[in-house]
Amino acid sequence: MIKLCRVDHRLLHGQVAFSWCHALGADAILVASDAAASDPIRMKTMRLAKPVGMKLVIKSIDDSIAAIKSGVTDKYKLLVVTGSVADGARLVEECGIPSLNLGGTEKTDQTTKTLGIAVHVTDQERETLRALVEKGVEVEVRQVAKDKKAVLSAADL
Repeated sequence: MIKLCRVDHRLLHGQVAFSWCHALGADAILVASDAAASDPIRMKTMRLAKPVGMKLVIKSIDDSIAAIKSGVTDKYKLLVVTGSVADGARLVEECGIPSLNLGGTEKTDQTTKTLGIAVHVTDQERETLRALVEKGVEVEVRQVAKDKKAVLSAADL
């Protein structure tokens, strides 16, 4: 069962590994990232960052979608983390995940709007998120689990 699907450009770090896993009662983390899945050093550092006793799986976006759709992840209380709005949207749409948490996106030269302390989006990302909201997906901004959930409307984007 997917407890949360989160976009965070840092992928696995203290907020994710401890705050979110504890609050959600998660017993497994799926890092869905083409870049991370193809980088042995990054995979090793993420394995070191995970909480003791927590299952960690690092897969490409395609392999993550296939695993979720196959049902193999159903036995876990799963936190899914991906590094971009585009990847998060793809996971939500292709796997039928009802909500998307925005926890951190990098500020770039193309950033056009800031949605939260650490959530910066481009025009393309705004359109992607707006389309999700219009399809009934709950899109929310929240860095840590104890923060108040800020659910976005299409007008917010």
